Amino acid sequence: MQDAVVIGGGPAGSFFAFELAKRGLSVTVFEEHPQVGLPSHCAGHLSIRSLRSLGLFPLPAGIVENTFSAANFYSPKGTKFSVHLNQPVTCAVNRARFDQFVAEKAQKSGAKFELGKRVQSLIVENNVVKGLTVAHSDSVVERVFAKVVVDCEGISSRLLRQAGLQALNPEALVYAAEAEVENVKYVEEHAVEVYVGKDYAPGFYSWLIPRLDGTAKVGLATRRGNPKEFLERLLRQHPVASKQLRNAKIKSIAFHAITLGGPIQRAYANGFLAIGDCASQVKPTTGGGVVFSLTCAKTATEVAAEALAKGDVSANVLRAYQKRIMNQLGFDVDVMLSARKAIDSFSDEKIDRAMRFTSKFGFDKALRDVDEIDFQGRTLLGMLRKPAAYATLAYLLGLYLPSLRL
Repeated sequence: MQDAVVIGGGPAGSFFAFELAKRGLSVTVFEEHPQVGLPSHCAGHLSIRSLRSLGLFPLPAGIVENTFSAANFYSPKGTKFSVHLNQPVTCAVNRARFDQFVAEKAQKSGAKFELGKRVQSLIVENNVVKGLTVAHSDSVVERVFAKVVVDCEGISSRLLRQAGLQALNPEALVYAAEAEVENVKYVEEHAVEVYVGKDYAPGFYSWLIPRLDGTAKVGLATRRGNPKEFLERLLRQHPVASKQLRNAKIKSIAFHAITLGGPIQRAYANGFLAIGDCASQVKPTTGGGVVFSLTCAKTATEVAAEALAKGDVSANVLRAYQKRIMNQLGFDVDVMLSARKAIDSFSDEKIDRAMRFTSKFGFDKALRDVDEIDFQGRTLLGMLRKPAAYATLAYLLGLYLPSLRL
């Protein structure tokens, strides 16, 4: 019997396998697709500081597509608010190559990968997860047993339910369209473009992440309607994006859901841990989940290794995982959930007013030394030492509070 099996060869699954294997424990990753990293569903816009703290930066050549020290935000009317930072803070990665890089680290440490094999179900005996059933391409179903089963399958609640855990909140989901485009014009090479407003991305926002060769990743997510139709509207009608993308050609497009509800209350059971999107370990403000999932994967490895050393993988022992990740993420997630609620309450007119105020009052200068985009609660606390940040927060609260009385 193996020490652990992992469902899903994305960054969370591979990083868990890497961290466990380097401790000398046996682990196998089951990935339903024939190649790790494909198909890709994520923009791959990541914090350099966070990657470095996890030991994943600098990255090998060919993975980083661009680095960013600026961001331009546009209201529905085209009002612009720009932030230029003192140094590059984020990078755009080729997600397929990034995922393969993490998987290769795991394999070099001794983890085994089984590709093209889909996990059908968990094996549960006496309320304890004992293993899983795996479907092969030739229709053979294999039963695999392990001391700990780790769910990193992505945006799904299929195995959570089988483990007796609560599913993701469907009301907290947004639905995204992500396109690869070429022939992009009028953008700063090292700036991310962000478009907000209910006419183009109700319940979320739209983005353009440029590469240095004139291509870009363009996408959005929405709480309602068809994301493809909203993307087409962005390209045709947005006062700024339509000019930047007027001659752009869409090379490919992908669709996926994003969970914005904050981490599920319980991501563990007897013999079972959940990491990443399936546990809603995603930033409620931006929908970014890679760094949160990697952070939680590292913590999950520590807890799993301790449990395996004790010979006790019961929920009573594995609950330390939930406690530790909430100590790591809880404050920041609470701040981001409040921010998401406030942003969602703003009309397009209020968004435009807020953009105009922040531009005039010098809020951009208060942001210049920001180097942390993942743990946003802590970033906000640090910024509140600056008068412009206080004034901006007070103004935004003034826009938000009247909506609470309706």
